[in-house]
Amino acid sequence: MHWVLAFLLLLAGCRKAEPAPLSAITKADQSPCRSVLFEGSRFTVCSAAGLKLELAVAGRDGRAYRSFPALEHVLGGRAAQVAFAMNAGMFDTDGLPIGLAVSEGRKLHALNQRDGSGNFHLKPNGVFLVRDDGSSAIVPTPRYGHEAGVRLATQSGPMLVIDGAVNPLFDADGRSRFVRNGVGVNRSGEPIFVISDEAVSFGKLARLFRQQLHCPDALYLDGSVSSLWDPANGRMDSFSALGPMIVALRHR
Repeated sequence: MHWVLAFLLLLAGCRKAEPAPLSAITKADQSPCRSVLFEGSRFTVCSAAGLKLELAVAGRDGRAYRSFPALEHVLGGRAAQVAFAMNAGMFDTDGLPIGLAVSEGRKLHALNQRDGSGNFHLKPNGVFLVRDDGSSAIVPTPRYGHEAGVRLATQSGPMLVIDGAVNPLFDADGRSRFVRNGVGVNRSGEPIFVISDEAVSFGKLARLFRQQLHCPDALYLDGSVSSLWDPANGRMDSFSALGPMIVALRHR
């Protein structure tokens, strides 16, 4: 009988652990990102409600981080607090911002109002900002003044939705299709970040923000390099070098 008991104990020890029931999963384990279907295309939508947003650009040596693994390394122990992170704005060949960038109240790059080519200069472009009091806004660049009390800001473009209307420069569903990402602020003041799971047009991304996410203002962040880090779902995109990144952190 002793050998039978020993065998049963050994068998139990070798058995794989059962997955935790849903009721045992803590709130911290849950992702703020969800999958959404809109006009036949799949998107990942991440809510920043209740999270602290930070802009990650470069280290003390001035060199851009360029990737989520590098960002994870720099965060150190705080990496465990990451709810999600996403690329956040246009950048130069060194990965540094070409427009306004403010991190923890410190201006890293001035507002850019120059003309030029490319998506950033498809006017109006705009600024996503978070104030010291935690409130968020998206402001078209021509309306942006030297606002006091801005803790975080990133300038990108073009604007997707302006005062409740889709940017009139966009075709309804143009032939230019890329994996794209953007940020909107809904009527409750909640920042919402979106990345498409397939190639989509500017028009479709803008309508998602306006019609389904109810954002009166939304800003394009980038295309083709668009990337997401979603730890709870085991996702860390690493197919392209990035520029500025917004990281959403859970409070301790």
